[in-house]
This record gives sequence, C-alpha cells and structure tokens, in this order.
Amino acid sequence: MAIKPCALLVFPVALLLLAAGGSPAAAQLEVGYYSKTCPNAEAIVREEMEKIISAAPSLAGPLLRLHFHDCFVRGCDASVLLNSTEGNLAERDAKPNKSLRGFGSVDRVKAKLEAACPNTVSCADVLTLMARDAVMLAKGPSWPVALGRRDGSVSSATEAADQLPPANGDVPLLTKIFVSKGLDLKDLVVLSGAHTLGTAHCPSYAGRLYNFSSAYSADPTLDSEYADRLRTRCKSVDDKAMLSEMDPGSYKTFDTSYYRHVAKRRGLFQSDAALLTDATTRDYVQRIATGKFDDVFFKDFGESMIKMGNVGVLTGAQGEIRKKCYIVN
Repeated sequence: MAIKPCALLVFPVALLLLAAGGSPAAAQLEVGYYSKTCPNAEAIVREEMEKIISAAPSLAGPLLRLHFHDCFVRGCDASVLLNSTEGNLAERDAKPNKSLRGFGSVDRVKAKLEAACPNTVSCADVLTLMARDAVMLAKGPSWPVALGRRDGSVSSATEAADQLPPANGDVPLLTKIFVSKGLDLKDLVVLSGAHTLGTAHCPSYAGRLYNFSSAYSADPTLDSEYADRLRTRCKSVDDKAMLSEMDPGSYKTFDTSYYRHVAKRRGLFQSDAALLTDATTRDYVQRIATGKFDDVFFKDFGESMIKMGNVGVLTGAQGEIRKKCYIVN
C-alpha cells in the first residue's frame, strides 16, 4: 500500500547554516551534496524506505532512534552500526543499545546505493536520510538534509554507556548532555517528542513501578491509573520480554499526542516526566499538548533534527565511505 508523504517544511538557508553550530566540518555539509556523484541517492533511500515502512510501520521509531543513538556518541558518523570485533565491544552492544533495531533495513538501503553508486554515499548520510524519511512516512514533517558526512572507524560500548541520555535522567543532567553536543533546552523538549514513535522494553521504565524509593513503591509523578495499567504488562523489573508503547494508541504515527500523555503525567520514562519539572520545558509540553500547535512542533522538530544531524560530523578527507555499514573497509 502506498504511503502518502507529508509536505516538505520550508527551511531558510540561513537556518541550515546556523544549525551547523559554527563547526567547520558541519559547514561543509550541503543539500544536494550527491547531485553529481549519485543524483538519485535520496530517491533511492526514499523508495526503499517506503517499502520498509509500508511492510513494517513499527520500524519508523527504531530507525529514528538509531540516528539519535549514533549522533550522541562520537557524532553522526555511523559508529553505532559497526559490529563488535574480537578486541572491541562496539556501541551497538552497549547496555543502552541492546534494544536497538533496524540494522537490517540500513544494510538493505546501503546495498541499493552501492549497486547504483559504489563507494559514494556514506552510512552516516544513509542513517540521517532514513531517520528523516521514517518520520515523514509516519505522517510527520519532512526537512532538507544537508549531506556529505563521512563514516567513523571507532565504536566503543563504554562511550555509548557514558554518553547516551539516560531514560531516568532529570532536566539538569539531560541539558548538560545536550549542551555538550551543541544542543539546548528547547532541542531537549522538542526531540523528546520523538517518543511519539516506538515501543520500550520493561526494564527501561520498571523502576518507576516497583521499589521506586524508600518512601514510595511507585514514582509519585506517574499517574496512578496509568501505573496500574503498565504493571499488567510489566510484571517485574526483570521482565525483559514485554514491550509498552511510548505513545499509547499512536506509536506508529508521528503526532503531538506524546505531549498530551506527558501533560497528564503519563510519560513512560522518568526523562519524560522530568519535562514537567522545568518551567521552560513544561510550558512547551503544555502548549503543544493543546493540539493547536501541531505545525509549530513539526517545524521545531525539523529544526532540531537538522541541528542534531550536524553533531560531530566527519567531512572532507576525514573518515571513510564504508562499503558495508557494519564493518570498516
């Protein structure tokens, strides 16, 4: 079944330059980077993504998450895709990344690009384009993606465990992590909106349901009725099999209902609930939760994704163009 794409949001060139955050490497990225070397690159990615999401709509969230988890460790260099080797435990095998999915889809898209344009399109650019298309095909916004990233050759599980934003983080900690990547408080609350897509394994939120603290058995910031419902699915902190929708009833569609859940104290993670503890993030949550500012959120999300996609990029002679995304050349 064909999926109707969302209209492309218009972003001024000035924003794309501003989003480079003053980084010399990010400034070398450009929209249409492959126009001469692989002119159909974006169309090839889009065509494969349409097939992937049409067959498995639930993959939109995981493919977006892959890009997030890549950019927060060593920048957007596709290091999250590398396999572990005998002497190195890679990012994808770090505890926070054990539940990542979509690697096979990335390999599928990369293979199509290699067949059309060998040794040309980086895995880092593939991930960035797939994340954008995943959002758009889930009825979310689209945005221009500046390209020209190169692939890194280092991938460390230890770095991933240390640098990824934790699901139980509070706003000060999360802000510190975001600022270290050139992102700010607004990016934090906007990119949290990605939790409108996908599911989460029980251990990532079970700590809110059982033995929360010496004073409370469950997190008091979690709506009690919602907590009861979660317990019917997540039987204990050790339940690793059960999944819960991060945006109940709408986890395959990119929309603003996530913010309505958070505003009602029904965010799945502590990091979601934390957005109500800071005046700036709370105001944004409550505004978008009204359902009257979907266009504002869509525009904000595109802008924040452009900024995140420029974090720590390798360009020019840095890095390499991997032939297969899971192994260095």
